Amino acid sequence: MNEELLDALEARRGIICTVGAGGKKSTLYRLAQGHPGRVALTASAHTTFFPATLGLHEIIEEPAKLAAAVAACGAQKIGYATPSSRPGRHAGVPIEMIEHLHEFGGFDVTLVKADGARMRLLKAPAEHEPVLPRSTTTLVTVVSAAAIGRGFDASVVHRPDQAAAITGLKNGELIAPAHVARLLSSPDGLMKGAAGMRVVPLINMVDDEKTAQLARETAEIALDQTTRFDHVVLACMRRRESQVVAVITR
Repeated sequence: MNEELLDALEARRGIICTVGAGGKKSTLYRLAQGHPGRVALTASAHTTFFPATLGLHEIIEEPAKLAAAVAACGAQKIGYATPSSRPGRHAGVPIEMIEHLHEFGGFDVTLVKADGARMRLLKAPAEHEPVLPRSTTTLVTVVSAAAIGRGFDASVVHRPDQAAAITGLKNGELIAPAHVARLLSSPDGLMKGAAGMRVVPLINMVDDEKTAQLARETAEIALDQTTRFDHVVLACMRRRESQVVAVITR
């Protein structure tokens, strides 16, 4: 069981939401695999089908039937969502229902994908994002270390216009640690809508010493820019054992 990741992301109890880009779903999957208690995995935005390797009891129903089906299920690990006409996708669940099912369904933790990123490495939220339950316990804000040093454009960044307004980047300019740190620390960035929630930034895809150095620099800048969080987790979700590379504190 991945106890280190659960503790680093403060994801043992409550409603845990991920936003951002570069590893939201893989982070949720690792948390679902490693948690020793009763787990619900869901989404408030469109999401891909749940991997069979997670061994979830899946419940995909229209909202009118979903709550009763989940509440009646006694499985240890459940994945639930609503149907979608988009191939390979489930639709999100209303946040009020997520809150209700967490409270009355006997779950130790409910893991929620709360926005989309179209497989990019970074993103900034649109006006309607993120879709967060009001009682979210921990918001995990995800960025990818692999974006640092890449050119700023729509192939790397989802919603580049919004990201440009936060970072000051122009199309084609190289993405530096300070730009990624700004996405993490700005109240208009990945912490949008996080009032009253615990925030834990996660820098994913820290695959080697070069990206680890860039990720550490990003984390240190972000910690200097805000007091909303007190540590940043560096991780590589591709690792089979512990995915935590380092935890950077102020």
